[in-house]
Amino acid sequence: MEFKTIQLAFDAGVATITLNRPDKRNAISFQLMDDLMRAMKEVEKSSSQVLILTGAGKAFCSGMDLDNLKALLGRSVEQNLNDSQTMVTLFRSLYEFPKVTIAAVNGAAIAGGTGLAVLCDFTLAVPEAKFGYTEVRIGFVPAIVSTFLLRQVGEKQARDLLLTGRIITAEEALRIGLINEIVPAEKLSSRARQLAAQLMENSPTSLRFTKRLLNDHARAELDAQLEAAVRENAAVRSTADFCEGITAFLEKRKPHWSSE
Repeated sequence: MEFKTIQLAFDAGVATITLNRPDKRNAISFQLMDDLMRAMKEVEKSSSQVLILTGAGKAFCSGMDLDNLKALLGRSVEQNLNDSQTMVTLFRSLYEFPKVTIAAVNGAAIAGGTGLAVLCDFTLAVPEAKFGYTEVRIGFVPAIVSTFLLRQVGEKQARDLLLTGRIITAEEALRIGLINEIVPAEKLSSRARQLAAQLMENSPTSLRFTKRLLNDHARAELDAQLEAAVRENAAVRSTADFCEGITAFLEKRKPHWSSE
C-alpha cells in the first residue's frame, strides 16, 4: 500500500508509522488523515503486536495544515459536519486501536498534533517537546479533543488547557498526566522499542482483551459526547470569529474579534 504523507514499517512484531511531512512540520492535511487511517487498518490486519507513532524532522505534528485551514472557510454545513466526523473517526480509531500504541513525540505537538500524541496508550516525549490546545486562539472550538482530554487529566486541568490555549512544556505535560515519560532525543526511538519489547512479553490475547475492556467501558459515554462534539465543531465554523481567526492566523496578524 502506498502513502503520500506517512511512512509505514514493520520490524519484529512492531509497526511504526512516521508522519512524513517534515517541511510542513507534519501538519494534518486531509491526505494525511486518509493515509493514517489506511495505515492503521493495515497494522491492525498484520501480525504486529505494537504500533509506534512518531514524526519525521523536528516536529511531531504542528496541527492543521494551512492549506486545509484556508479550505475550511466558506464550506457548507454538510461539508463541515463531514469534516468533523472524519476527524472524530481518526482520533477514535487511534484511541480504540485494538493493539497497544506508543507515541514517540520527537518535537512540538500542537492542537490536533497534541490529540494524536496523547490518544496513544503510552506517550513518550523529548524534553524539548511542546503541547497545547490552541483552538481558541483562532476562533475555533476544541470540541473533539476535549472529549478525550477530560478523561485523561480531569476537568480542572482540561479547563485550563482548553480555555487559555497556552503552550506547555514536556515537564508540565508529565506532571499533569498528559504524557508518560520524558526521554532524551537520542534515546527516544530506542526507548519506544524497549517499551514495545516489554509489552510483547505479555500475552497478546490478554493485551487485546484488556484494551477491548477499557474501550467498552468508555464507549457509551464517548458516543454521546463525540456526537455533540461534531455538532459544535461544525457550528463554530459558520461564526464571524472563526472566519476572522483563521484569516488573521493566515495573515500572521492579531485577530479582531466580533465582540471587541
